[in-house]
Amino acid sequence: MSKLTVIAGPTAVGKGTVVRRILETHPDIELSVSATTRLPRPGEQHGVDYYFLTNEQFDQMVADGNMLEFAVVHGTNRYGTPREPVERTLAAGRQMILEIDIQGARQVRKSLPDALLVFIAPPSWDELKRRLSMRGTEDPAEQDRRLDTAKLEMQAQDEFDAVIINEHVDKCAQQVVDLMQA
Repeated sequence: MSKLTVIAGPTAVGKGTVVRRILETHPDIELSVSATTRLPRPGEQHGVDYYFLTNEQFDQMVADGNMLEFAVVHGTNRYGTPREPVERTLAAGRQMILEIDIQGARQVRKSLPDALLVFIAPPSWDELKRRLSMRGTEDPAEQDRRLDTAKLEMQAQDEFDAVIINEHVDKCAQQVVDLMQA
């Protein structure tokens, strides 16, 4: 059984909502907290939602080999997974979820080939656009940038061990857990 599960998919597909549901119903599963150079959104907390880093701090972690994976996302900000917490959790035999982008999932596949990679897909392109718009966290220009990225990300589905359509959060979360326990 893989102890590391990577959740990826296009923007606004509901990855975070699915992961939160998994964690609510399976407290034994841990979530890796990602690092980012973007500014916090309202309500986000450093060390809980993300590690909010300066570009210089992020560069230093990369240079020191302290990132399991990292990438520029949506052409603007960098995201990455600090290596040490993941290695510590896996060494203790516990399950962990990484909620990351497609580029990061590819890097994890290379460095940890036993990881389970799960692609979360939207029920339709129109639904993805609706979810992004309803989220209200990006201006129209940023929404367009994210949708351009999403088109490319949707083409990567075949690189994953499983594709799950997020039509209903509870069902999608349970399908991920079923894969983790298979």
